[in-house]
Amino acid sequence: MTVNLTSDTVTKPTAGMLQAMFAAEVGDDVFRQDPTVNRLEATAAERFGMEAALFCPSGTMTNQLAIKCHTQPLDEVICEEKSHIYQYEAGVYALLSGVSVNLVRGNRGKIQPGQVSAAVKGRQDWLPVSKLVVLENTCNKGGGSIYRLHEAQAIITEARAAGLSVHLDGARLFNALVETGDGATDWGAAFDTVSLCLSKGLGAPVGSLLMGPKDLLQKARRYRKAIGGGMRQAGYLAAAGLYALEHHVDRLKDDNARARRLGETVARLPYVAAVEPVESNLCIFHLAGTQTAEVFLDKLSDKGIHGIPFGPQTIRLTTHLDVSDEQIDYTIRVLEELA
Repeated sequence: MTVNLTSDTVTKPTAGMLQAMFAAEVGDDVFRQDPTVNRLEATAAERFGMEAALFCPSGTMTNQLAIKCHTQPLDEVICEEKSHIYQYEAGVYALLSGVSVNLVRGNRGKIQPGQVSAAVKGRQDWLPVSKLVVLENTCNKGGGSIYRLHEAQAIITEARAAGLSVHLDGARLFNALVETGDGATDWGAAFDTVSLCLSKGLGAPVGSLLMGPKDLLQKARRYRKAIGGGMRQAGYLAAAGLYALEHHVDRLKDDNARARRLGETVARLPYVAAVEPVESNLCIFHLAGTQTAEVFLDKLSDKGIHGIPFGPQTIRLTTHLDVSDEQIDYTIRVLEELA
């Protein structure tokens, strides 16, 4: 048996999603003439109670377009040190927007009350201008940690008091919402812009959405074109995103539950030193002794199970649409046998 737990980006379109893609009506999206892209953008914006949405190839692009629209060169972005925009987006905020980042050390990727106020720079000529706060929900590097709405709102209140804009990197936001029961419109109302990934837990093959005010999204559309993000007959991909929003949100509870089973298993194994709290679909654990992540993953790979290293002795296992209860049962048996 093969169990691919490397990422929730490895999913393949379901039969229903493929059928929707093949049946999609398309046009040229650069001319705003692709009806399926238009429908996806309108559907997402309505779901989050926001004015507009923009379909992009990746979450990196949606996050970076947001930064570009909210800032100007010599500004800075405040984010937690584990944030995806800092850890995994190639430092492109410096290339594309000419801004720096101001990192704060929160708790499992989550900014804590008081940290934004403390991080805001004074207005001196030799300092960058604090302009934008970015939160990530769930936080990948934080082990899939979840912001509750009231926690995010406390940070947003601080940012607003300092005159800052606030962007949400909501790549796995629905993994959080199915656990907390918060409404998407409540999250949309709290932030200036929201990024949502369609190609992770939602199971679409490609694509992310940036949502926000119409005037800001108009700027983002122009920047998207400038950096090569105009996708022409993108409706075939947008159809997959629409299908995902309609059919794959509620089932994220299953992914989260399967990750918790993995977390409960590794927590009692003698070769595991610690397990990050499993709140969503990511299970991150730290090995005891001298065993390296590379060696441990080779042992798993020999049994057909694949994860990724998250540090010299840290492992990440990710559940998703293409992982079944049977595969989790098998993975648990192998993990126990390795003890």
